[in-house]
Amino acid sequence: MATDYSKLPEGIHTVSLGFGDPNGILRGKRIPASHWESICKNGMALSMASFAIDMTCDVWDTPYVNFDNGYPDMHIFPNGPVYPVPWEEGVAFCFGRAEGTDHKPVPIDPRNGLVRVLERAASMGYELQIGAELEFYLLDKETLMPRDAGVGVYSLARSAELEHVLGPIRRHLCDVGIPIEQSNPEYAAGQVEVNIRYGEAMASADRVVAFRGLIKEIAGAHGYIATFMAKPFIEESGSGFHLHHSLWKDGKNVFADNGKLSAIGINYVAGIQKRMAEMSLAGVTTPNAYRRRQPYTFSPTNTTWGIDNRTVGIRIIQGDDSAVRIEKRDGAADCNPYNLIACEIAAGLDGIEQGLQPTAASTGNAYEDADAEMLPTDLGAAVELAKNSQFMKDVIGKDTLAILVGQAEREIEFVANQVTDVERARYLTNL
Repeated sequence: MATDYSKLPEGIHTVSLGFGDPNGILRGKRIPASHWESICKNGMALSMASFAIDMTCDVWDTPYVNFDNGYPDMHIFPNGPVYPVPWEEGVAFCFGRAEGTDHKPVPIDPRNGLVRVLERAASMGYELQIGAELEFYLLDKETLMPRDAGVGVYSLARSAELEHVLGPIRRHLCDVGIPIEQSNPEYAAGQVEVNIRYGEAMASADRVVAFRGLIKEIAGAHGYIATFMAKPFIEESGSGFHLHHSLWKDGKNVFADNGKLSAIGINYVAGIQKRMAEMSLAGVTTPNAYRRRQPYTFSPTNTTWGIDNRTVGIRIIQGDDSAVRIEKRDGAADCNPYNLIACEIAAGLDGIEQGLQPTAASTGNAYEDADAEMLPTDLGAAVELAKNSQFMKDVIGKDTLAILVGQAEREIEFVANQVTDVERARYLTNL
């Protein structure tokens, strides 16, 4: 029986109902409280083009939604509690799920791939727990530059300087059902990291979408632009999206064996390692995001793995059995979490089912491992791997993959057709 989300908290006059688009951007509509009961019953109608739209809101013909079929409607239904938002009196937020007008899943909804993967995990007797670490920049609204200066990573003094905005971000996100564990300044002026507590995999993916959208609102209320763009400044640190996996059965973390990574965990690592380069497009989706992938930047360049080693692509954290987990480190902060999490879990489950074994663990500087499989360093290479990937087609679906590839090809063409300020500065008066 469906959960009833129609009862609103006292004092609410408007509900913001949101969902994640192909880039994991929070989109939706605002609904008067007087109309909320009808939305809960009948859904919120909007164009299915919302699942075939790029980050600039441009649309293009895709096999599933196009000008020939008129870009038809779908409906968004509440899919969680209604939370009053502390930064806007009388307004509440609710996360939604999509249905077609036929009440069936929308084939190009990126959430579907994760639904299928988690059903597969459940059939194997497993539940996936996922923790998310996202980096982003807080920039001045007028200059679009950091207000602070210098690298203040982990600095409590820098934390105090940013507390007027990071404090509300931590508190308010907890108030709307996104459990925050901690925040800290990162490796560049204006860059911060906020960690979401681990939880059931689908809930974690939904929270990432809401997290990014609501942080923009909270930051905006304090005079900042929050950006999850992967590499806004070429000379500064990029923004990553690290995912922490643990696998549970009968209340126990099956990745743990007396505080070490278990044999099943090793199989899971091998599955991810096997597909890591092939599924690069799921986690790194723009030409800009591949600028992060540089040696000695704490962004991995290959498929190595190791114990508590931040130079590898797959880092193992050991300790108490409940804390043993696998951290995959190559995702960019601006990617779609459903596609990335679905591909990572599916690859890991393949590793378990097939009894795969990874390469030898890296114990030193993995950037210098000459034998390691390299990750794509440009979007074009990642697109070619994705287009030929039966694995990605099976996991996220052929229609969703077509949109992911189509957007990437459009971005490649758009960026290639620009004359940049750097080119003019170097060539205009010197040639």
